[in-house]
Amino acid sequence: MSYRTALSEVLTSVIEPSAGVTGGEGRFPRGSVTALGRAGLLGLTVSAEFGGGGRGLPEAVEVVARIARVCPATAAVLQSHYTAVAVIESHGSPWVRGEIAAGRHLSSLALAETAEGYVEGAESAGGVGGQELEAQLLVPRSVAARTGDVVALRARKHQVVAAGEADSYVWSSRPLAVPDGMSLWLVPAHAPDLFVPARAGGAGPRGSATSTVFADPVLVPVDAMLGGDGGGLDTVLRRVLPWLLELRAAAGTGVLRPPVVDMSHGVARRPAESLASS
Repeated sequence: MSYRTALSEVLTSVIEPSAGVTGGEGRFPRGSVTALGRAGLLGLTVSAEFGGGGRGLPEAVEVVARIARVCPATAAVLQSHYTAVAVIESHGSPWVRGEIAAGRHLSSLALAETAEGYVEGAESAGGVGGQELEAQLLVPRSVAARTGDVVALRARKHQVVAAGEADSYVWSSRPLAVPDGMSLWLVPAHAPDLFVPARAGGAGPRGSATSTVFADPVLVPVDAMLGGDGGGLDTVLRRVLPWLLELRAAAGTGVLRPPVVDMSHGVARRPAESLASS
């Protein structure tokens, strides 16, 4: 079965019937996420080597755009998941990639450290331009401190989609040892000392569980680092931003459109005016 056929079946049988409850009552679309996982759509962009669909950003954009027309909350969850998976595909363990491919693992981004957020806060903040978006993602304030094989991450991450619902977060911090850049981590959502408020306080679509995640601190093994110490900046520029901007545009409009590419910084991205209007 093609991913388009699988998506059509999930849209008709699960997402559309539950969209009213998701948006009206602000209930996280757990049934829709489970159905997307069983249909292979959570693992759409995972390498076929690990059992995934082996697809890329264009297919992810198509899926998010089609879902956004029916259920904005589910589209927002997939938007963050697919962007997180783009990082995990580059630096994650085979086990996690296999779990995502099997539809048993939902990931999300925990990168923004200002209250305006970077995914769904644009409307409430009057529009987030490209430079402001990059500033939120590229200048981490979170502290990481290593003791032996354990790292303590201390932060307050804003506008985390699927907060308290995802299985893991792609998390940013200042580097452990190098003076510049950032480090990325895969933080298990069940890790002790992660706190998510009972009432979602983010600006995302109702039902997307967009909220703040507190770590004061959260302890992770040193091998939870995604890539090298300080190397997260390059990953955000080359993986997170291109995926996030395209998927955000798809979720915001529900319409497929060709990417507008600006290579002036060596990475594909949408211009700021496209961001503000999406």
